[in-house]
Amino acid sequence: MKPNRSQTDTGISRRTFVWGTAGAALLAGPAEAQETVPTAEHGPHKAVLYSMLPENLTVEERLKLARDVGFEGVEAPPLTDPKEQERLRAAAESAGVRIHSVIYGGWDPPLSSPDPQAAAQSLKNAEAALRCAQALGADDILLVPAVVDAKTRYVEAYHRSQQAIRRLLPLAEQLKVKICLEEVWNNFLLSPLEFAAFVDSFRSRWVGAYFDVGNVVPFAWPQDWIRTLGYRIQKVHLKDFKGGPGLFGGIGGHFVNLLEGSIDWPEVRRAFAEIGYTGYMTTELAGGDAAYLRDVSRRVDKILAGG
Repeated sequence: MKPNRSQTDTGISRRTFVWGTAGAALLAGPAEAQETVPTAEHGPHKAVLYSMLPENLTVEERLKLARDVGFEGVEAPPLTDPKEQERLRAAAESAGVRIHSVIYGGWDPPLSSPDPQAAAQSLKNAEAALRCAQALGADDILLVPAVVDAKTRYVEAYHRSQQAIRRLLPLAEQLKVKICLEEVWNNFLLSPLEFAAFVDSFRSRWVGAYFDVGNVVPFAWPQDWIRTLGYRIQKVHLKDFKGGPGLFGGIGGHFVNLLEGSIDWPEVRRAFAEIGYTGYMTTELAGGDAAYLRDVSRRVDKILAGG
């Protein structure tokens, strides 16, 4: 890995960085908001990760099961083989479900890698994920924008990922596939104000937020993030977490099934209603059989009902 660059080398001064991450989120106007409001009839819509469906079934059987237990959409892994892409899309259409998103990720390697070759490979992988999403008829890819660690300073991760995403934008616009950035345990975008400002910095309708309700629970309250991110939220992951933020850094807990953790689901549901979210909400849990998946589907119904 290369040694850390100076702050001057990154091209972002301290004043620019602080204002860009905190101030811009407060200045987004109604015209910008209107560009990225999720639109769907009679939503939100229930979806499930493809990886949650039983692996011992065929592609066609997995998609049919998703519909049978009550899901309208499926979030797929990135596929590079055109024949696999065609089969998955055809199976979804036959089953009456929609492949709405590609859960690309982008951790290994990240766009923020200090290794130029690794960063270039990450960009190439993200481009392939965008093309996969178009082939599947999906709206977007889920992208983890950067990783901050002992060898990658926060300001460097910010700058590198921002530059890389800007390089992806022409392809995203050409393919009509959005880049939805996720907040996750990557030591990056640690507040809703900063997350909002990062999304706004691209000034593009092809960049939005993929909000994971469970990921922020160890250090924050999801309803606060939802209300702050507002129209920027294009897609949602549902999972629950038992534990949460405490005084003086007292954080602990673990992921659990929906409605079994510390999340105030009625308040979360109210927050989504307030921002007018009508898009897909995708369960991101462990996989299981038909009985388990049907139970998960019912738990989502209860969340959507405000219970």
